Amino acid sequence: MEIKKTLLWVVFSVSGIMLFNNWQIAHGNKPLPFLAPPPPASESTNQGTVKDVSGTAQLPNTAGLNQKQEIVPSESAKISPDQGIVTTTRLQNEVLDLEISAKGGTIIKSSLKKHLDKGNTGDPVVLMENKNGHIYIARNGLISQGLDVPNHNDIFTQKLSTDGHSLVQVAEKSGVLYEKTYTLKPNSYVLEVKHTVTNKNPNPISSTIYSELVRDGTSISESQFYSTFTGPAIFTDKEKFKEVSFKDIENKKVTVPAPLGTDEPGWIAMVQHYFASAWIPEINTKREFYFDNLDKNLYRVGMTSSLEMIAPGTAQTQTVKLFIGPDDETILRPISPGFELIKDYGRLTIIAKPIFWFLTQIHSVVGNWGWAIIILTVLIKLAFFPLSAASYKSMARMKEVQPRLVQMKEQYKSDPQRLNKEMMEMYKKEKINPLGGCLPVVIQIPVFISLYWVLLLSVEMRGAPWTLWIHDLSAPDTSLSGLVGLSIPIGILPILMAISMFVQTKLNPAPPDPVQAKVMLFMPLAFSLMFFFFPSGLVLYYIVNNLLSIAQQWQINRLYRVKNQA
Repeated sequence: MEIKKTLLWVVFSVSGIMLFNNWQIAHGNKPLPFLAPPPPASESTNQGTVKDVSGTAQLPNTAGLNQKQEIVPSESAKISPDQGIVTTTRLQNEVLDLEISAKGGTIIKSSLKKHLDKGNTGDPVVLMENKNGHIYIARNGLISQGLDVPNHNDIFTQKLSTDGHSLVQVAEKSGVLYEKTYTLKPNSYVLEVKHTVTNKNPNPISSTIYSELVRDGTSISESQFYSTFTGPAIFTDKEKFKEVSFKDIENKKVTVPAPLGTDEPGWIAMVQHYFASAWIPEINTKREFYFDNLDKNLYRVGMTSSLEMIAPGTAQTQTVKLFIGPDDETILRPISPGFELIKDYGRLTIIAKPIFWFLTQIHSVVGNWGWAIIILTVLIKLAFFPLSAASYKSMARMKEVQPRLVQMKEQYKSDPQRLNKEMMEMYKKEKINPLGGCLPVVIQIPVFISLYWVLLLSVEMRGAPWTLWIHDLSAPDTSLSGLVGLSIPIGILPILMAISMFVQTKLNPAPPDPVQAKVMLFMPLAFSLMFFFFPSGLVLYYIVNNLLSIAQQWQINRLYRVKNQA
């Protein structure tokens, strides 16, 4: 009993601290030290100049030799955020807007036209950027045993096609002509990069294409009340999907998968809430992964793919794909085997994926994600109706004997052992299982947790309206914030959520301990404080579930009252 009290007070304390922290931030004050976000990526002493991200790093030994190979030469140059001294070219289609630098063909900015930035209404989401201390870029290049060949530090000549969907970059060094062709097809989130390497040397050469993502370790989260993973992810056919934390890269605790054979699928990605980027080389090439900590709070992950030995006067070609877009399963699935796993539900994937599929089927009929959430919640509640009924019947029976429990506690308050014995005898005589109300609920927990993650991770909810004042199911309800003059989210849905929890608490049997009973009555208030910062879609789901539970529990309690009166 004391443990339960302690847990309840912990919930109250944490809720109060988090609410105060958000209040501080909303009024322009610094957050509490232990809740402060991590520092931004390293900046140079000159304001507006980002630290060089070229770096010198060691790659896996693609030639099977003991010595390691370096991607780039030791000398490097600063990269200006606006790329003012280096020409940049824009590739666009209906969904993507990319800025590609002539220096190495690095993608220095990517905008998602169909997804608006919540902080800047009307502007598209900028996923990749090298600006204001934030570094997130995609780059590629060539390495060759014993030769200084073009890589992401070299300036390429470039030519844009007349339709604006294709860009050709060319550079030559050490007798190696390196040509890259970037192609962005209509309505596609996939950029195809065709590498052509021509050997002008008198001797054969071996070359390797590298493709990598460079990013600072700043976590992307839209609320301090829930968190989603930000960082690298990797997929191989043997080990399947795996997320890799920046901390593990920094501490060199990453287990790098074995090199992939020519028939094994595999890719490397950088994921965050709702969006991701990934390099996907061709399957018919030998590939190796690598992870690296370039600088303080600056990391890179990538993959190398080897070319066959290139004879003098001949050329070889290899195509690599770069995905930059939303975690939409219908978009992800056709790109590569296992690519839809970028939208990671964790250990409950086996339950969450069918739930999401069912949700999309309902949406295809009703055409509104808010109503689809309501209908799905009703259907799940109906599926668990027998289990819920058993739980509520047990609660109703417990509520019947509640006065007797209170009387026993008062009678045997100085003899806990006698109290427990009398309670067990009463339960046995009345045929009541004290755990009868808990076990059916425990069975349902995995399903409802899976539904929670489905609603939290689905980019389809982002910017999706429901009705009336709810214009974005992925954002907190702020419908009353303006009326009460507060900048923190105050909305109708969280208030309804608190009321529904309070009513549900009143329908349950009260704890014999008066202090615990009062705490239980205040629990809805504590939880509602957190729900003020939760996405509207999640709050809507909980409200509907609570209302259905209240209706079912009220009906069962009513039937037991009629039975007792008879």
